[in-house]
Amino acid sequence: MEDVKQIVADIKKGQIKPIYFLMGEEPYYIDAISDYIENNVLAEEEKGFNQMVLYGRDVAVDEIVSNAKRYPMMAERQVVIVKEAQDLSRTIENLVDYAKNPQPTTVLVINYKYKKIDKRKALYKKIKEIGVVFESNKLYENKVPDWIRRVLSGQKYTISPKASQMLVEFLGTDLSKINNELEKLKIVLPEGTQITPEHIEENIGISKDYNNFELRKAIGERNSLKAFKIANYFANNPKDNPMVVTVSLLFSFFSQLLHFHGLHDKNPRNVASALKINPYFVNEYVSAARNFPMRKVSGIVSILREFDVKSKGVNSNAVPQGDLLKELLVKILS
Repeated sequence: MEDVKQIVADIKKGQIKPIYFLMGEEPYYIDAISDYIENNVLAEEEKGFNQMVLYGRDVAVDEIVSNAKRYPMMAERQVVIVKEAQDLSRTIENLVDYAKNPQPTTVLVINYKYKKIDKRKALYKKIKEIGVVFESNKLYENKVPDWIRRVLSGQKYTISPKASQMLVEFLGTDLSKINNELEKLKIVLPEGTQITPEHIEENIGISKDYNNFELRKAIGERNSLKAFKIANYFANNPKDNPMVVTVSLLFSFFSQLLHFHGLHDKNPRNVASALKINPYFVNEYVSAARNFPMRKVSGIVSILREFDVKSKGVNSNAVPQGDLLKELLVKILS
């Protein structure tokens, strides 16, 4: 995020590079930088003749170079943006000759999503020397709630830990999807609002009471009644609550609980750091550790491995997912 801010700050100062090569697994920041350049480098009246968007599936590297070598018309510079440039992965290294002698009045933006170019080769080294190579790495799931918090704080909103966890559970680590839902919330909620689970439920449609987060908590508390109520809800709404996701999240929880049992220092700050969780959730692990001793947790981890395979249709004899989940809960809570 800091790299993105620096790139944008440099462009605002007029420190514009001839080539921006934006690559990596997380498309959100690639789009953010590319869109900023597309919307801000040229004035509106300059864009008609001097801004061009190309797509990797429709062009060859030679065509990109040909367009990049054009001179701007009645403007200081032109902007050439290549989207979906990963479709040119087999020939992208041919761009190296242009990178050795780029047109100084052209801003060439290459959006190379979900892939990376070889950092040992000449293209990477040359663009790094004269332009910007930005690598957008996928965020690990445990980092996404903090990303949500930082994005919202810059827009004068806050969010409760449970609400951010609900978004991550429902939307995964796709930052573009998460940002789209945050934009919807900002339309209906005034600045200064703390976004709560109730806001998520009312405006996005994620149940605040019947979700994997609440199921995990109920299991940790050995609250069988609540756990089976959630399982029944999942059984009635299987498309929104796939078994394979539930098993994956429970596996992560009990693996972390096993780690918790092995910690010598169970100070909340150390637990949060060691398990890579928000300090808000530490008490859940303390409670679960009391209810599930280490030997029991080890057994549950093995059970979850078995049910992970079953949730994917192996050796389950077409058992409905809801019934599988109930069987899993019986084994965990027995």
